[in-house]
Amino acid sequence: MKLRTWPIIVTVAVSALLLFGGWFAYRQWVVEDPLKKLVTEYEGVNAVQFDITRTEVDLKLKLEPGTDISGLVKHIEQDGKGIIGNRTLKLDVEDNSSPALDKLWEQALFSVAQAMENKQYTEITATLEKLEQQDSSLQTSAEIDDKNVYITLTNGENSKCIILPRIPQKMGVWSNA
Repeated sequence: MKLRTWPIIVTVAVSALLLFGGWFAYRQWVVEDPLKKLVTEYEGVNAVQFDITRTEVDLKLKLEPGTDISGLVKHIEQDGKGIIGNRTLKLDVEDNSSPALDKLWEQALFSVAQAMENKQYTEITATLEKLEQQDSSLQTSAEIDDKNVYITLTNGENSKCIILPRIPQKMGVWSNA
């Protein structure tokens, strides 16, 4: 039996086109577009980029100053449960900080880290209130959920958003010795 080369090549090419084209269409119309619509409809979200893998949804957000980050996370987790599935949600917030906000955060960082380590989360709000007393134009907010602590520092047109995981990450050098 003699096999014809061109029909085999055309069949393989059409099959590959249908398989990968179908996967691309599914990913675009069933996952990416609804997720983008869900995130951008939230008040304060200017732009979103995302990378979706089998285990993780990585969102890169550009937010307006003073946007409620914890509310955004709740909105995504509740309304996007069907889209996200069992994937973990990872946020990367692009803030428009200023040197003054960075300096204020550096002043508060040790107290906040100590409060996180000791699981005394009320100390975070006390630290943020002290920052507000130092700078009258500063507005701060701290929200907490079962996974993260969300801190926002806003000073007019500038805003700094910090997301701290409640479960500390292991850091340091590991050796097998």
